Amino acid sequence: MAEDVPMHIIHLDQDDPKKCTARAMYRIGEAILHHDVRGAPRRGFLLDPSAGIVLGPDDRTIIDRGAAIVGLDCSWKHLDTSMASILNNTRLEPRTLPLALPANPVSWGKPGRLSTAEAMALCAAIMGRMDQAERMLRPFRFGQEFLELNAEPIAAYQECSTNTEVVETQWSFFDRPE
Repeated sequence: MAEDVPMHIIHLDQDDPKKCTARAMYRIGEAILHHDVRGAPRRGFLLDPSAGIVLGPDDRTIIDRGAAIVGLDCSWKHLDTSMASILNNTRLEPRTLPLALPANPVSWGKPGRLSTAEAMALCAAIMGRMDQAERMLRPFRFGQEFLELNAEPIAAYQECSTNTEVVETQWSFFDRPE
């Protein structure tokens, strides 16, 4: 069995603490929280919705060697400026995620608008760590629903052999943008 993927979250305190999935993941020991970019890992991948390169099998070797996945927990309104700051101050490689349906009550059913917990769990699942993904989502009422809504895409993403194949596979489940 593969080791868990190290999960780190840069938390910018821009959201409602009661709805913050990053803090909940930290409380149950499924993620390390950083309030400053300087504490983030030096090796790994930064989840960036505009990265242009999807997280997938091409990244598995680096992940299997202990590289981390780093999520940014910030307001969607401040995403661009926050992301630019992190990319300018780290050596993390930006990656986007293939599409998945959120089950969280704020963005339910809007493809790609995942909570931090959903995004991090999707990363673990794509990297073949379903046990880790399930543990990460356990504290959330929507956690099991997220896995059920996305069972088929996740299984398909896991079967892909390249990142490019993951990109093409997502269009089997979601509408391609015009």
